[in-house]
Amino acid sequence: MINLNKKIKQIQPSATLKITAMAKKMKKEGLDVISFGAGEPDYDTPQYIKDAAIKSINNGETKYTPASGTDELKSAVVEKLQKENNLQYANENIIISCGAKHSIYNIIQVIINDGDEVILFAPYWVSYIEQIRLAGGTPVIVDTTVTDFKLNLEELKKKISKKTKLIIINSPQNPSGVVYSKEELTGLAKILKEHEEIVIISDEIYEKLIYSGLSHYSIAQIDASLKERLILVNGLSKTYSMTGWRIGYLAAPVEVAKAVSTLQSHSTSNPTTFCQKASVTAMKTDSDDVKKMIVHFEKRRDLIYGLLNEINGFEVIKPEGSFYIFPKISMTFNKKYNGKEITDSTSFAQVLLEEKNVAVVPGVAFGCDNYIRLSFATSDENIKNGVQRIKEFTEGLS
Repeated sequence: MINLNKKIKQIQPSATLKITAMAKKMKKEGLDVISFGAGEPDYDTPQYIKDAAIKSINNGETKYTPASGTDELKSAVVEKLQKENNLQYANENIIISCGAKHSIYNIIQVIINDGDEVILFAPYWVSYIEQIRLAGGTPVIVDTTVTDFKLNLEELKKKISKKTKLIIINSPQNPSGVVYSKEELTGLAKILKEHEEIVIISDEIYEKLIYSGLSHYSIAQIDASLKERLILVNGLSKTYSMTGWRIGYLAAPVEVAKAVSTLQSHSTSNPTTFCQKASVTAMKTDSDDVKKMIVHFEKRRDLIYGLLNEINGFEVIKPEGSFYIFPKISMTFNKKYNGKEITDSTSFAQVLLEEKNVAVVPGVAFGCDNYIRLSFATSDENIKNGVQRIKEFTEGLS
């Protein structure tokens, strides 16, 4: 038997990918499964982006690029950050990676030493905590369920210690759909200014998916002095429905960018060449495709929020962004369905999938065991039928 690395033994598989895989397997077996697990838009990548990739392939652009990405795509990112976020960067600050997840992994690897503490706001994205542990860091959790998933600044102050090296913020947030306001970020910036040793990751992958007329703010816009220790992460996966293309990016101080580039040169090397070329086209084209997708997501947000609110006992906060909703389902605990007991979010998701063929992600994966996550990146019909099955499930508990 091969003795595996002790750190990798502590890492749990992605709950979202696990649930999605189970749902797909059941569908292949002929079962009528409705999945709310997927963290990706259900729309096709816009044709003009696909055409750009095909053209790039036909032009022979299938060889290596610099490990940190092409200058052309870096320049497009610099232009985007200046135009849309009023943030000034140069190409040397930009790293193109194989998705935003890859960017965050690389940052944590080059920032964290064994024993360093990293502050997360729960609920948090599932991969943050595992990436921190893999780097030898210690996750420190700030609970936001008591503040309707908004930044809990008073609790944050209590969690900061001499070992705190990094804080990760995510807005719009996965899994709750919360969008941090300018006022909230101003309060956070004030605290972080008092702790100059803390590095900041701002995960802004859902930046364009915002509803109800709200606006996205990057904390780097709130206080320019934080920019010297802030790494902004974004990508093309969600906005342009390019999840499988694996293109993300980060903007960071030069020393961090150089370290990430070195790490990437010894791991993945460059992201796919023709995907980078197509990403330039995506970022430079003002298309209605993205705007239409956002309009549809907002309508679906309203639909699923209304339907979930009809389930007796569920507590639901209306998402302001992303394409997720995160209802509290603890009222179902210590009850049974066909003799199968519900004790936590994992057993809720398991029994629901077995009995009603509906896939949801247990909230424990996001640090909140009283909740489940549903993605509304699916059809209106699936939303209506899926939530109806969940309602029937809860009504059948005893």
